[in-house]
Amino acid sequence: MTVRVQSEHFDAGAELNSFAQDRTDIGAVVSFTGVVRDTKGDLQEMLIEHYPGMTQSAITKIADEAVQRWALVDVLVIHRYGPLKPGEPIMMVATASAHRAAAFEAADFLMDYLKSRAPFWKKEVTNNGASWVDAKDADEDALKRW
Repeated sequence: MTVRVQSEHFDAGAELNSFAQDRTDIGAVVSFTGVVRDTKGDLQEMLIEHYPGMTQSAITKIADEAVQRWALVDVLVIHRYGPLKPGEPIMMVATASAHRAAAFEAADFLMDYLKSRAPFWKKEVTNNGASWVDAKDADEDALKRW
């Protein structure tokens, strides 16, 4: 299991290839990469803040839970912090298991957690100023299924 909280850009394709390389003990790999989205056409950057030790620990704990709940063979979680431009990757989740259902469900669980509960704070910097991003009801509702 790998959990990385980093400011550096990552190449999702290279990460996925490395994650699955030379694996013969898995039947499924599922991945998701989140990208900074500019919904209104005026986003200059998304600024993501965190508490380093707390964030790493919290994500590792939830990744451990996913491994236990879905009998995963491996997990990769990457989440960036700092200033990010529209179109840049913000996070990635990859899960590997013997069967696809477990890999899909675990990846979905991890993404819901990262969206709603991981200790990150996001500020949108636009042409009109800056504002913190509020939690969305839909994201909170998604967690209820787990």
